[in-house]
Amino acid sequence: MLTVENLTLHYGQSQILHGIDLAAKVGEVTAVMGTNGVGKTSLLKAISGRHPYSGGALTVDGQSLNHPSAFCAARAGIAYVPQGREIFPLMTVQENLETAFACLPKEHRAIPEEIFRLFPVLLDMKARRGGDLSGGQQQQLAIARALMTRPKILLLDEPTEGIQPNIIQQIGRTISLLREKGDMAIVLVEQNFDFAFGLADRFVVITRGEVKHRAAKADVTAQALLAELAL
Repeated sequence: MLTVENLTLHYGQSQILHGIDLAAKVGEVTAVMGTNGVGKTSLLKAISGRHPYSGGALTVDGQSLNHPSAFCAARAGIAYVPQGREIFPLMTVQENLETAFACLPKEHRAIPEEIFRLFPVLLDMKARRGGDLSGGQQQQLAIARALMTRPKILLLDEPTEGIQPNIIQQIGRTISLLREKGDMAIVLVEQNFDFAFGLADRFVVITRGEVKHRAAKADVTAQALLAELAL
């Protein structure tokens, strides 16, 4: 579903990504792992159109995207849940969800019941302002808003950061359900090793803006992957 080839990215004169290759398949979770500052978030921002990449190619479902804007990336089926959530604090839960209507055709501008089945707490809090939710509830809202766009690719950047353990478990179950549906590819950036290892089908380890290691879950142990991350 998603193919990234030889992707490079700069912030000013500083090169952050050096020829990244990545493939994410439908019905799978691909975990992008590495220590802080190696370029994981920059990679997701490049894929989602949040920051322009310098070179390389990006393909979604066979369609080449030529340096897409965030809006064009969303229209092409890429949904991005950023680190820090970025919900609108003064808008209600329902209004936050409805912001996703911007990239949907008119006939799809309704909140599907599935959203509230996945995140029942949001149904109870539809009229509450986003800023009044707990961190875990805001994270669920951010994921729900991304799913509103009916994505082919779901990008998740540190979804467990600052979240209480019971919500982490709920988010993990939701990601598993989305994978089992088999209609999207999921790319997960996550520092919580146990969470990422438990969910992912494939692993990509990035060091200093380059892919250092890649493996299918069937071909790697947790200990071996931890060793790659520690080097």
